[in-house]
Amino acid sequence: MQIALAPMEGLVDNILRDVLTRVGGVDWCVTEFIRISDRLLPASSFHKLAPELRNGARTAAGVPMRVQLLGSDPHCLADNAALACELGAPVIDLNFGCPAKTVNKSRGGAVLLKEPELLHAIVREVRRAVPSHIPVTAKMRLGFETPDGALECATALAEGGAEHLVVHARTKVQGYKPPAHWEWVARVQDVVRVPVFANGEIWTVDDWQRCREVSGAEHIMLGRGLVSRPDLALQIAAVRNGLPPEPLQWTALLPLLQCFWRQAQDKLSPRYAPGRLKQWLAMLTRSYPEAVSLFAQVRRSEDCQAITQLLDLPIAPRQHDHVSVA
Repeated sequence: MQIALAPMEGLVDNILRDVLTRVGGVDWCVTEFIRISDRLLPASSFHKLAPELRNGARTAAGVPMRVQLLGSDPHCLADNAALACELGAPVIDLNFGCPAKTVNKSRGGAVLLKEPELLHAIVREVRRAVPSHIPVTAKMRLGFETPDGALECATALAEGGAEHLVVHARTKVQGYKPPAHWEWVARVQDVVRVPVFANGEIWTVDDWQRCREVSGAEHIMLGRGLVSRPDLALQIAAVRNGLPPEPLQWTALLPLLQCFWRQAQDKLSPRYAPGRLKQWLAMLTRSYPEAVSLFAQVRRSEDCQAITQLLDLPIAPRQHDHVSVA
């Protein structure tokens, strides 16, 4: 079983990849997409979104990182994929799932699911361009408006040379609205000979168990669920191995928040660093009552020093009733 951390533009950057992979349970992660249009990008463009390339394409915790490309020109994507490999990318992933309107208008992401022949051509050319030992993989949704073409698209990607597929079990039009249609992951696996990862609406261990039952997928990719519950991969891995899950307590999570905040200040200007922290903290409110209280305080501040003081406050010990058992 493999558990992957999903690429999420504007959210799962190198800082959050670092922090989340420190928790454990994640086998590999993927960069935010690197947009390819009509030219060969400079190395700096890859290092900006994938600084881990300077560290053996691994996060600080040692988790392998893959480079994701997005575009519609097969030859231009192939040239940039080859460069990414020269810079140290161990795997090239291709994005056919992004639902963002601005991306789709530029012929990127999920809109390409309307053109299965182009999907095949893109994967084929990238596969030809990169060294044979470096895998090429693809992430797709079920379709643009309906899942009617999902099987054709998946077949095009697999026959083009994708070593495995990640299927976000919704269409572009559905966006991130529940439910995820995990039964389509099973249908995709029926028509391709490569492994298929299930992705979408896995927020808890129970969700994973239902997803596995419906989709039949052994492998999964976690996105917002892992961002909201940083130990989700660790819990799933434990249950998969017959062990009881041990939830990450807030006292153990707070140092990760502090680490995230320090890195955000190093990477971003004081104008933007608070927003990055608030973005993650808001998602943590789904799983941690303590995050609700902290977010209420942090959201009112744009001052980095004030936020630092809030995060450095000692945590008051919880009050427990001590019962003596004779």
